Amino acid sequence: MSNKLKKPDQVVWDSEKGYNASSLPYGTSNSAPAIKLEDVESWKQYGAIKVNHQLKTRYDELIEEAKKLIDEYNWNEVVYTAQYSFQPIIGQTYHLYIKEDESLFLSLIGPHEWRQKFIASFKLDSTEKWIKMS
Repeated sequence: MSNKLKKPDQVVWDSEKGYNASSLPYGTSNSAPAIKLEDVESWKQYGAIKVNHQLKTRYDELIEEAKKLIDEYNWNEVVYTAQYSFQPIIGQTYHLYIKEDESLFLSLIGPHEWRQKFIASFKLDSTEKWIKMS
């Protein structure tokens, strides 16, 4: 290699591109700013805590929603298996009572109108699902 082709060590030289220091993403001379890696550990820890909190909150919401769904299912099962001799009307409120023989029955008569053992009031919605009112 001849002395004409030799470049000083601090000069960025590529035989194909020539002097290409301006196209590089890092400093190429001794006077260039030092390359410092950012401390991302605290950011990662904060991100992990934040995501874990969001996931835990969503998990708790799903558990609560599942409990409500199970409760709703159970009440619908109770009302649909209760005794009644009429076809319920959507949007109408009905009242569930328990007889002395422990059987359940559904009635239009409100709990304040007679002295039967009252369980709860329900309304039939448009999907024919019983919604507990009280």
